[in-house]
Amino acid sequence: MSKKMLGNLMKEAQKMQAEMARMQEAAKEKTVEANAGGGMVTVVANGAGQIVSISIDKEVVDPNDVEMLQDLVIAASNEALRRASEMVNDEMSKLTGGLQIPGLGDLGGLLGK
Repeated sequence: MSKKMLGNLMKEAQKMQAEMARMQEAAKEKTVEANAGGGMVTVVANGAGQIVSISIDKEVVDPNDVEMLQDLVIAASNEALRRASEMVNDEMSKLTGGLQIPGLGDLGGLLGK
């Protein structure tokens, strides 16, 4: 490989790295929503894989059935995080042109986990 080709490759890699950093910041601003129990529990997560808010309908709060509420919160949270990961994966696919680059195509890779 010539020095010029290597230099061009390095420039492209730097561009992609800068674009990934921009996408990471933008992902923090984008949110997805999921609910459980027919909308009784709603969870909002962002593209950084963080739960941003949880809404619980008063009707689902039963001191005699705390386990059901816990299950609904877990279900809605897991779905919100799954959707956030999917959103980030879709954005990454746009950047990589659909190439599957190890460590870049999933939320864990994007967040450095």
